[in-house]
Amino acid sequence: MNILIINGPNLNLLGQREPGIYGSESFEAYLPQLRERYPDIEISYYQSNVEGELINEMQRQGFTVDGIVMNAGAYTHTSVALHDCIRSIKAPVVEVHISNVHQREPFRHVSLISAACKGVICGFGLDSYRLAIEALKGINVKG
Repeated sequence: MNILIINGPNLNLLGQREPGIYGSESFEAYLPQLRERYPDIEISYYQSNVEGELINEMQRQGFTVDGIVMNAGAYTHTSVALHDCIRSIKAPVVEVHISNVHQREPFRHVSLISAACKGVICGFGLDSYRLAIEALKGINVKG
């Protein structure tokens, strides 16, 4: 099984950015833990602060990977283009958020990509990514 994790804007600053909300661990420190936990899954990772680059990566890999775990960051609330891209690719996408966006500012309560995704996981810190991988494993088994 091949899973692509895509992180959007400002997620390159995990561990430094608002640790009270996002924790003190960087994604680069967390990723090896995921790979160790799932040795039978090839986990690739991509991060960009640029919307078009996220779309390009999804289009490049979205027809060959078995699933995508996507934290679109602030683009979650603004990007019709990401929504359309998710709908256009073959791979199922699970939307993730580290924080519980529904406990935050009202503008974060609306996701423009959720309707295009297979599911949404939020509020479990970095463990949201593991939960998304578990969901994709279940989808893959069911076919």
